[in-house]
Amino acid sequence: MEDNFEDILGKAMRGTGLSDPILEFLTGVPEETIVKLKDGVFDEDALRKVAAPLGLDSVTLVERAKESWTPEPVSIEGLRQFNTPFEDMTVNYYLVWDAVSKEAAIFDTGTDASEGLKLVDELGLKLTHMFISHSHLDHILDRAAVEKHSPEIKTYVNAFEAVEGADRFVAGKTFSLGGLTIETRMTKGHSPGGTSYIVKGLAEQIAIVGDALFAQSMGGGMISHSDALATNRSELFTLSDETVVCPGHGPMTTVGEEKAHNPFFPEFK
Repeated sequence: MEDNFEDILGKAMRGTGLSDPILEFLTGVPEETIVKLKDGVFDEDALRKVAAPLGLDSVTLVERAKESWTPEPVSIEGLRQFNTPFEDMTVNYYLVWDAVSKEAAIFDTGTDASEGLKLVDELGLKLTHMFISHSHLDHILDRAAVEKHSPEIKTYVNAFEAVEGADRFVAGKTFSLGGLTIETRMTKGHSPGGTSYIVKGLAEQIAIVGDALFAQSMGGGMISHSDALATNRSELFTLSDETVVCPGHGPMTTVGEEKAHNPFFPEFK
């Protein structure tokens, strides 16, 4: 899992702008206890009390603190997740392919795309598209290696993201990959033009979401917390519960699992 309970707490506090003293005033939880919570010291009663003013669901926030839930494993033919190290965390990228035409697309590159490129060669795929979820360095660090491996590849990014040399599009554009369809949806807030890619045509619909949404957390509103929440609600939580969510960090999950277990979205509980 990408985030611990204290990470979720910190993102919500920064996003809402609620300081320790204000949170103490609203909840009666002493400021020194709030500081300890932010440092990862679990106090169930205090954590439950601070959840609501921060827009968090207390039950699933405590669930994360107790580490009592993880999403079900995902295995879909035509989809592969790769995990790469970056500083003190790891970053995901994804390979998607059409089994009939052998056309393939890579979604972000992480810090080292070599395993994905190796699979392309092993399966005899033709890598025709690179889709960038957002322009943060950890997600696109190995772009040059991908373009060197497949010189005819087209690289695409939302027009609001600053990625030199990529073809720019406006969210809502649809792409084809063999018999697969890839829809683009704006999930901004973590970045100016963060984009989720909805892939249809595999055994299950998948949503490759960058840092918009994580298993039991989200990327956080580095640009706008309210936009990050709002676009997740309008663009991701309107997808079917069976839709597989492929995040930029942490394990794959589903829309239904996040409705039930993500503290940032209490209205679905």
